This record gives sequence, C-alpha cells and structure tokens, in this order.
Amino acid sequence: MTYTVNCSILLTELPLLERPAAAKAAGFDAVEFWWPFSTSVPLDHEVDAFIAAIHDAGVQLTGLNFNAGDMPNGDRGLVSWPARGKEFRDNLAVVVGIGRALGTRGFNALYGNRIDGVDPAAQDAVAIENLAAAAEAVAAIGGTVLVEPVSGAERYPLRTAADALDVIDHVRTSTGARNLALLADFYHLAVNGDDVPQVIEENAASFGHIQIADAPGRGAPGTGSLPIDTWIARSRDLGYSGYIGLEYKAPIETAFAWAAEAVGETR
Repeated sequence: MTYTVNCSILLTELPLLERPAAAKAAGFDAVEFWWPFSTSVPLDHEVDAFIAAIHDAGVQLTGLNFNAGDMPNGDRGLVSWPARGKEFRDNLAVVVGIGRALGTRGFNALYGNRIDGVDPAAQDAVAIENLAAAAEAVAAIGGTVLVEPVSGAERYPLRTAADALDVIDHVRTSTGARNLALLADFYHLAVNGDDVPQVIEENAASFGHIQIADAPGRGAPGTGSLPIDTWIARSRDLGYSGYIGLEYKAPIETAFAWAAEAVGETR
C-alpha cells in the first residue's frame, strides 16, 4: 500500500513547512496539501520556501489543491464562485509552477458553495469554464484535475460520486477537456450516504485519487466502522493503482499507530 500524508489536516501541531520532514520521519515518502498559502498568488519567496520544504524532506508531493478560499471559515472552493473567477484563474499559473517543480500530477479543484443571491445555473456555468481552464493549465505538466464530493458543508452541491461525475462529464462534453477525474474520498462519500461499494464497482479503474478517514469522527483507520481496507483492496482489484491519501484527524503522537501495526505494508 502506498500512502500519501495530507499535511494540511495531519501533523498540524507543527509549522506547515516542518510537516513534510515529519511525515518522512514517520516512514512515509509522499505528502499532499490543501492550498498552503493565504492568497491565490503568494509571494515568490513563500512559494520557494514551500518547494524547498518538500525537496529537503525527500518526499514526493503527490497532490495539491487549488486555492479554495478561507476554509476554516467555511469556504469550499472558488471554482463556481463568479465574483472570484479572476482569482481562480490567477491561481492556475502558481499551481502549475509548483507542480512542475515538484513533479505533482493531482490537483484538487473544490467546486465551491452555493452563494446567496446567485443563480445556481450561473455558478455551474462558471464552474465548467474554470474547470476546463484548470484542465488545460495542468495538462502542460501531465496533470489531472480532481473533482471531489464533500461532506459537512451544507451549501456544497457535490455530495455524491454521481454529482461529481456529472460535472466531469459536462466539462468533457462541452469543452473537450479529458484530464479530469473523480476524487473518491471514502469518508465523505460514506458520511453523505453514498453507496461506496457500488461507486467502487462502477468507477474504481478511473478514480483520480482515493482519500480515507474512518467514520464516525473522521479519525484514523480503525477508529470507526468503515471497511476501509476492503474498499481499498477492491479498488485495487478493479484497476486503481494510485496513492491512498491519509486525510483524517489525529494527534501527532498517535497519528500513524495503525500503520505501524500493519506488518509488511509499504507506506
């Protein structure tokens, strides 16, 4: 099993730039991040410091989110937010630059919440344009745009795998973009009531990425009741060959105890 540690939700007791090295020290060779800056276009020295932290830690950056806004205060993406379209487009060049420097290929484009007073159809039209632009931008470095159903955000319209796949299909048919794929976060899908085994049976071979956390609680594997190992194994059987993103909440002292107990697994 090849895991990648999401350093935006794990190891948060440490400063952000120290987390890649901490993941390496814990035995992992890959990390992923939500957008690690406060703006869509950070200063050059901020980008350079982030890239250096990954390089110096000796880990692979497998995934990076586009700027999703102020997530601690409820934002869940800029993709469908008409008033912030330019900001999203400006973010693309920075994302591609980081991806090129670090060999990153997976880029998560959180769709964004519904906005009071804005026609949902207008938001969806903006989203299609922005996703197509993102796909074109990351195609230059062999990248894939990931579209993710999310739980815990009432105004976020993509709740199930079918919701996200509908968006992906719309982008493909209306713009011709091909490098988009479903981010199958088993925690979000399960919490939202999706039929995860069916999603796996129908789509595993084309998953762009898998992320895991247990439910209830969004804790480490084994802290809840989800059959995560079974779901991962079946996804592998059906053709998924990518990383498994560790995107759960746990204190640094015990964050990877479950993995240490798994004899013979490759992290």
